[in-house]
Order: sequence, then C-alpha cells, then structure tokens
Amino acid sequence: MKRVFSGIQPTGNLHLGNYLGAIRNWVRMQDEADCIFSVVDLHAITVSQDPVQLRRGIHEMVAALIAAGLDPERCILFPQSQVRVHAELAWVLMCTARVGWLNRMTQFKEKSGKDREGASVGLYTYPVLQAADILAYKATHVPVGEDQKQHLELARDIAIKFNNDFGVELFPPPEPVIEGPATRVMSLRDGSAKMSKSDPSDQSRINLTDDADTIAAKVKRAKSDAEMLPSDAARLAGRPEATNLVNLMAALSDRTVAEVLAEFGGKGFGAFKPALADVMVAKLAPITARFNELKDDVTAIEAICARGAERARAIAEPVLAEVHAAIGFTR
Repeated sequence: MKRVFSGIQPTGNLHLGNYLGAIRNWVRMQDEADCIFSVVDLHAITVSQDPVQLRRGIHEMVAALIAAGLDPERCILFPQSQVRVHAELAWVLMCTARVGWLNRMTQFKEKSGKDREGASVGLYTYPVLQAADILAYKATHVPVGEDQKQHLELARDIAIKFNNDFGVELFPPPEPVIEGPATRVMSLRDGSAKMSKSDPSDQSRINLTDDADTIAAKVKRAKSDAEMLPSDAARLAGRPEATNLVNLMAALSDRTVAEVLAEFGGKGFGAFKPALADVMVAKLAPITARFNELKDDVTAIEAICARGAERARAIAEPVLAEVHAAIGFTR
C-alpha cells in the first residue's frame, strides 16, 4: 500500500479552500493508503507566534481535521513537534541540500517580502524541514497544491542526492498527488487571488466555523459579473470570479463544471448564488457542528495527539536509525 504524508499549519481555522483543496482528499485517502497527517507547528514558528495562541491553534486544528472527516483510527494524526525525528532529520538533510536549490524557492521570496534580511533562517530553510517531514516516513505520495509542487521537487532532489551520496536506497522519491475539481479555490473578493486565511478581509473566504447566515451573506456579496452563466465551460474564459463560483458549486455538489452549467446556463448570479449557498451550508453544517463539540475538549484532543505521535515515532525512529547508520554515526 502506498504511504501518504501531508501537513497543515495551526494558524487559524480551516477555510473552504483548505477543505476542498486538501482535507477532503485526505479524508478519501484514508481508505486507499497508509496515511500520516501532521499539524506542522515547527513550520508555524518560522514567523513570530504568541505561545498561548499557538497552543490553542494546534488543538483547534486537530479538532477541525477530525470534524472534517479524518479518523485517528484510520490515519495517524499528530502535532509535528511531538516527534523529534522531524527536527533531527531536517539537520541531516540540510547538509545534503544545496544553497542554490533553496535560492530558487519562490515562496521564500514571497513570504519574506522586502525584509529578506530580517526574515528568520527557519523561513529560508523550511523547505528542507518539509522534506524531512516526508522522508522520515518514507512517504511515497504527497498531496500538494500547485503552490507546493516546487517544494516537493526539492524533497525528491534531496532524497535522490542522499541515496547517491551514501550508496543506499533509503528514501523513495515522493510523488505528488494533485487531484479534485477545486484544488485551487480562489478568493470571494478577487477571482485571481487564492482564498487565504491571511487575507485581511473575512469576506474573502468561507470559514468552516461560519454559520448558515454568514455563509449565505458572504456568497451573496461574492464578486461576480453582470453576464449570464454560459452553457459551455469554454465561455467562462476571462471571467475569473464566475469560474471560481462555478468551480465551487461543482466541487461541493460532486458534479462536473459541464453538469453545473447544464443546469444554470443562461441564468444570472441572482439565481445561482442562493443555490450555491444552500449547497455550501448543507456540506459544511455537519463539520461546523462537530468542530464545536470537539474544540473545547482539551483532554480528548491531547489524548489523540499523544497516541498519534506515538504511532508516528514508531515509524520515523527506525528510519532515523537507518540514516545514522548510512552516514556513519552508528554501525
């Protein structure tokens, strides 16, 4: 069976983009692969964090992932910092990776902005920690968004170089998994920008904690255009907001874009948006209800984290022992 690894940062609540672009596929994979999912709190501290907020964010992210459908009995779910192999293997792999490889990482340039000299070293090297996250479990497949493909290529390069440097076949080069009709969900305010929890406008996203009235209001105010919806998907070209809303309807109702347009072609957004809101509420209401049940049960969440970390260590620690032997730390 293939082994899947993926992670998500504990910074704020999940939104619809996280769910459709990643989490829904994770849920489906639980029965198709050996799945390991991590709340990557080590990645979170590459930028400044409030300790109280970070701790709460870790707990709430675990609760949100379970509410969205992850089952700790069918997958391994844990906070990254509870498995020290991630940090130790990252150092070994930093000695394998090349500076030129990291200099080509576009996300560092985007995240550091104009204050590149003031960015943390962790922000610069975190793609190597991502590689360690994956390779610690000898993961064969990694669900990624389009914006993370470059980092997975780096993980593949590191795995291949390590194997070649030490004459071993220790790390399988991981393969990307990019699937689903809405792998890149766009902002409700700007169809050319990705939906993001860092956007200052809460109107730009649907949070998985939004109630039915909030969802309906956000969809009603979502940016669209004055044209009718076409019957042919090709005629959505050049209409980013319309494309985004149609893609959301298709993803949430498990239909193709063509099937959505067969129903709504020739109709305006005055008819389409209420239908989209209804589908969105029906899909998200059970997740929101389950999250509200779980989020304050700290004892239960900590027990799930501890058990998940124990299972993760049972896989990762023997891999690290192989690494130590390969590089000469041990026999």
